[in-house]
Amino acid sequence: MAERRFDPTRLPGFATVAVAVFVMLYLPIATLVAYSFNGGESVAVWGGFSLDWYGRAWANETVKAAALRSVVIAACASTLATVLATLAAVGVVRNRRMKGRAVVYMAINQPLMVPEIVTAVALLIFFASVRQATGYQGLGYLIAAHAAFCVPFAYLPISARLEGMDATLEAAAADLYATPRQAFRHVTLPLLTPGIIAGAMLAFVISLDDVVITEFVKSAGQDTLPTYMLAQMRRGVSPEVNAISTMLLLVTVALLTAFFIINRQTNRGKQRKRPQSLPSASRPWRCPRWPRGS
Repeated sequence: MAERRFDPTRLPGFATVAVAVFVMLYLPIATLVAYSFNGGESVAVWGGFSLDWYGRAWANETVKAAALRSVVIAACASTLATVLATLAAVGVVRNRRMKGRAVVYMAINQPLMVPEIVTAVALLIFFASVRQATGYQGLGYLIAAHAAFCVPFAYLPISARLEGMDATLEAAAADLYATPRQAFRHVTLPLLTPGIIAGAMLAFVISLDDVVITEFVKSAGQDTLPTYMLAQMRRGVSPEVNAISTMLLLVTVALLTAFFIINRQTNRGKQRKRPQSLPSASRPWRCPRWPRGS
């Protein structure tokens, strides 16, 4: 008697629900992209195909300044958040005997659960005190605020990558008389690179399109691209906003595509190196010894 296997994809209505979910997710985005090519002044009435709004957005000096400011803030904040998240992940994941490890893990990820408006108000109060004490009005507040809420987003892929790594490679490096710094630089860091890149790109995208925290922390004349678009929409939605949103979408897709290519090439490189680095199944593997005097 043939064994009957349970296949959830054959359940009645499964395909319909799956298609409905994809339509719900991507139909608004497809509508936005389509109306970014609208030649008319209205966002709801199609006036023919045109690239005019892209040209107007590209020639708008305010849009250029806001876009450059967004990129600078996102680059600095994601770099700072990635460094902090990497150190935190190594300290938490590799230290199995640390007391209160679960509490530390929960504390790092808590900003993901807390409503963003709460974080924004807290950062506003803190940076207002610092601004009053120091008189500094630069972009440092926005970079520090974005880095603060980007740390959990960078921490998730880095810690997941670290937990999936083979810890025996680090133990082998220690057996070969490598110092902890040498083992981290030559073993842990190269293996952790895909997770670090993923965390940095996720933090960059999250910082690039943040509105709530930026709106609370920024000073006068420090509009980023999302806050500029929000201000324009208060005066009335124009196809120029659709064109800017589509360009932001293209940047996000380009980043995700770059990460996919890097991750695939890294996995292919590991597969090519695996037969040379792993011990043969027919021959017992012995840990090589570090040459004396080297």
